[in-house]
Amino acid sequence: MRIGVLTGGGDCPGLNAVIRGAVRKGTKEYGHEFIGFRYGWKGPIEGITQPLNWDIVEGIYDQGGTILRSSRTNPYKVEGGVEAIRKNMAELGVDALIAIGGEDTLGVAKKLTDDGINCVGVPKTIDNDLNATDYTFGFDTAVNIATEAIDRLWTTAESHERAIVVEIMGRHAGWMTLHAGMAGGANVILIPEVEFDIKQVIEHVQARFDEGKASIIACSEGAMAKGGEMQTKDAEVDAFGHVKLGGVGDWVADQITKGTGRETRAVVLGHTQRGGSPSAFDRVLATRLGLQAADSVNEGDFGKMMAMQGTDIVRVPLAEATAELKTVPVERYSEAEAFFGL
Repeated sequence: MRIGVLTGGGDCPGLNAVIRGAVRKGTKEYGHEFIGFRYGWKGPIEGITQPLNWDIVEGIYDQGGTILRSSRTNPYKVEGGVEAIRKNMAELGVDALIAIGGEDTLGVAKKLTDDGINCVGVPKTIDNDLNATDYTFGFDTAVNIATEAIDRLWTTAESHERAIVVEIMGRHAGWMTLHAGMAGGANVILIPEVEFDIKQVIEHVQARFDEGKASIIACSEGAMAKGGEMQTKDAEVDAFGHVKLGGVGDWVADQITKGTGRETRAVVLGHTQRGGSPSAFDRVLATRLGLQAADSVNEGDFGKMMAMQGTDIVRVPLAEATAELKTVPVERYSEAEAFFGL
C-alpha cells in the first residue's frame, strides 16, 4: 500500500513527530510506502509531493513546524479540487491519506471520505478545541510557552506596579488562556466562552492597585465584552471563512488605563505560542497518534480520527470529532474565578 501524508492549517509543535511515528510503523511493521504531500490540501490538488522514508524522518521528532509545509487550502473551494485529488492519487498510486490538522483540515478529510477517498485524521491544534479527544498535541507546548511569558511579565508588572494584559491565542475556545492563566497566577482570565464585564475587570485591577499590587490579565484573542463584538484586524477571510482576530488585548488595556488612571500595557504573544520544539508530553502524544494512524490505514479503518481518551489512543469517527468544538465548560472557568482580583 502507498500512503500519503499531509499537514494542514497552522503549524504546531509535534507535527513532525506524528509523521515520524506513522512512517516508522507503516514501513517497518507493514511494509507500506509513504509519500508526503506538501502545503496541506494544496499538495494532493496540484500533485506536489516529496519522499517520506525512515532516513528522512528519523531525526525530526524534536523539530517544530512541519517538514511537509502547510497551507489553509480548501479543496471544496477550489474548482475541480476534489477530482484533482482523486486523479493525482490514482496517478501516484496512493491508496489512502493521513491528514494531520485541526477542525478545518479534518472537516475536509471527513467530506473526502464521504466522497469515496480513503482518509484518516490526526488531531492537531494548540487550542485543544477538537471534540472526542481529551488533548491535542501542541497544546501542552503552547501552554508552557504562554505560562513562561506570563512568569516573565510578572517581574515587570510588579517592578512598576502596573497591569499587563496578555493576549493569548484562542478563537472560540479558551483552553490555552485558562491553563496558562491559572499556571501563571493571572488575576483575571478572559475567554471566548464567557462574555466579560469590563467594569468588573477594572474593579479587580483597581483593588490590587489600592493594595500596591500589580495585575496580570490573561485574555483570549476571541474574548468579548458584554454587548460587544469579537475584535478583528480586518474583514478579510481565509478559505475556511475565518477572519483574522486581534486587538482585544489592546482594547482591554486601554479601558483599564482609562478606568484606573494607571498605565496598562498589552502584550500579544501571537505566533510565538505555536513555534519551536515540542514538549516531551507533545512528542510522546504525537508519536502515539502517528503509530495509531498507521494501524488504522493498514486495517482499512477509514473515516476515523485518532484520539486520546484518558491515557489510551483510540479511534473515533471523523464526523464525531468535527461535529462541534470542544469549549471550556462553565464549571472549569468557575474554578479559576476563585483567584480573580485580590
